[in-house]
Amino acid sequence: MRKSPSPSRADDSSQDPSAQSALEQALRALRHRERSAAEVDRYLSARGVAHDERRDVLATLARTALVDDRRFAEVRATSLVNRGAGDELIRHELAQAGVDPELADETVASLPLEHERATRVVERRGRSPKTARYLAGKGFSEDIIRSVVADSGEEPLG
Repeated sequence: MRKSPSPSRADDSSQDPSAQSALEQALRALRHRERSAAEVDRYLSARGVAHDERRDVLATLARTALVDDRRFAEVRATSLVNRGAGDELIRHELAQAGVDPELADETVASLPLEHERATRVVERRGRSPKTARYLAGKGFSEDIIRSVVADSGEEPLG
């Protein structure tokens, strides 16, 4: 006597993306983290979903607030700030995710001041050329780096 598959297994088409609807695929992409509309669009495109169908799915996701670029930008920027990122790195990451440059600028403007964030890093790591390189790698502006590291008596950056 064979057992019939459970409904969750019978309906699970995760092995074959073409068997899933475009909406189901988009929901799968959104299951673990926020994504921008452009990221969801790229995700669906890579799975062979036609342009018109992607547009319809994105409209549905936006209408139901499952995809919201403003919310995505705020969440992503806050996450990057918590990981020690400067404004330029945050703008770059938001651009990579397809966030509108104006929205990215608004989001960055709403964050704690870059100077304050850089100062906290310097307090933790000390004033040194090594810290200056660290800040540069994290996307802090050259002016900010100079202003928070300049009082150390070290050689100028360069």
